[in-house]
Amino acid sequence: MNERIRVTEVLLVEDDGTTHRLSTEKALEMAKEQELDLIEVSPKANPPVVKIGDFGQYLYQLQKQAKKQRAHTKQTEVKTLRFGFRTDTHDLQRLIDRSKGFLEERHLVKFILRMRGRELTNKEYAKEKLDKVVEALKDVADVEQEVKKQGNQFVVVFRAKR
Repeated sequence: MNERIRVTEVLLVEDDGTTHRLSTEKALEMAKEQELDLIEVSPKANPPVVKIGDFGQYLYQLQKQAKKQRAHTKQTEVKTLRFGFRTDTHDLQRLIDRSKGFLEERHLVKFILRMRGRELTNKEYAKEKLDKVVEALKDVADVEQEVKKQGNQFVVVFRAKR
């Protein structure tokens, strides 16, 4: 701003949108006449773009704009829901309802079906159980990661439909 602008020629943008190509000294004189600052808006342009205004107000507007952008970007988390091989249908339905709430909030949902001991011999039943979950959620979610075995558990990941 002001004397820190070290180029010889600038492009001055006025409040009404008109632009003037003039020397930096002339632009500084115009700013001092209005008792305002000469603010460099786009330093990488050729010639650099400047405007006349209150520097404190300009910084405030930039902060406000950045805060508004941050408010619109919400981090998506991976919500994990675990259940066992012998989990009954009502408990499974409760987990599906819980996952629908997470999907509405635009989170990823990861279902993990854990198997222990002799349960590991009946992998087809476990896969069928996860397929039922996929079927129950197909109207509100897309499968991000297909049902696959990881060690002693089966995993499936869902993403909310657009």
